[in-house]
Amino acid sequence: MLDPFPPPRWLQDLVTPWAASLQLYSLPYHVHEVIFAFVFYQTLHSFISPRLSRALFPRHYTQLPARTQLNWDIHVVSLVQSLLVNGVALWVMFADGERKEMTLHERIHGYTGALGLMQALAAGYFLYDVIICTVHVNLFGPGMLLHGISAFCVYILGFRPFVNFYAPTFILYELSSPFLNIHWFLDKINMTGSKLQWYNGMLLIGVFFSCRLVWGTWQSFVVYKDMWLGWKHSRSMSSSPFLDGVPTNAPVFEVRDGALCTNEDCLQANAEIARFANHFIDSGLPYWLPLVYVAANLALNFLNWYWLSQMIDAVMKRFREPAAKVKVPPPKTTEPSQPDLVLDAAEKLKQEQGYFETGDRAEQVVSTGAQAAQGGDSLIKRN
Repeated sequence: MLDPFPPPRWLQDLVTPWAASLQLYSLPYHVHEVIFAFVFYQTLHSFISPRLSRALFPRHYTQLPARTQLNWDIHVVSLVQSLLVNGVALWVMFADGERKEMTLHERIHGYTGALGLMQALAAGYFLYDVIICTVHVNLFGPGMLLHGISAFCVYILGFRPFVNFYAPTFILYELSSPFLNIHWFLDKINMTGSKLQWYNGMLLIGVFFSCRLVWGTWQSFVVYKDMWLGWKHSRSMSSSPFLDGVPTNAPVFEVRDGALCTNEDCLQANAEIARFANHFIDSGLPYWLPLVYVAANLALNFLNWYWLSQMIDAVMKRFREPAAKVKVPPPKTTEPSQPDLVLDAAEKLKQEQGYFETGDRAEQVVSTGAQAAQGGDSLIKRN
């Protein structure tokens, strides 16, 4: 599927030389979308969110400390971004016919304009994230800055192009982010413990488990398998004495004659899958590229399972609480209610995940940087 927003020719020509020197061959076709996404999120943070929040929540937003207002604006950006990229990701997955027909090697090196758009929106957001974490590093700490830089680099590497097929797949991790942000906002507008927060907490935990742990872990194994088979294929061809002088990635792309196409857009969309094949058809998949991708993916999956363990621990603590701490011991109060369990688990998830994604660390006081990186136990009372 073609990118519905083609770049200005002058900007494409301006960016092409240095993008080629960095081997980011598809970036010139999407640099305008990276810039647009960054400017949009920065404008939302600096101008739209403060004014809109004062108008909609005058009794709450204006009473918050300056650093909590900063965190509020960051959560607004995070909420809008997660809704936007999830919508685009689902649209691409269902509407991009060329993506659905990609072969093994096309899933590694193939390209469509719609997948490039997906990469650009994510890269623009993480560029905003890196700048915010750099300017406010005293609040968010080096851990958040490193997280933003790592995520930005991963999406930028997609412009080689590399595993563009999986860009919308892993963006769906963000399906849990709207519920996480809503949970945070409900705390700030004095709706902690409300039925709305309970229902939202149930959705947060259910969606988090489904999209990040079940879907995310499964898709991680799928992309690892594709990269391994692609690397093995290129190495086996390059080492064969019968294929001396033959490009190691020669059979990567299928020949699509567009026989089933009924318009020019379809023909162009079929052709653009192999648009950048000439840049890597003479060389195999480099060692470092899948290693960087796998390392970043494993780190994210580790964090997801860690956050789940914290949620479970938050629930189990309710059952392990000593009876001596309970002042009123009627039987009806000895068992924790379901709403309390859900809200407790959701709160634990919000705190743990907030260190890495939404900047909740800005509202906490942490004794050491090492404790902050581990989600430490020295957090003191929130604002």
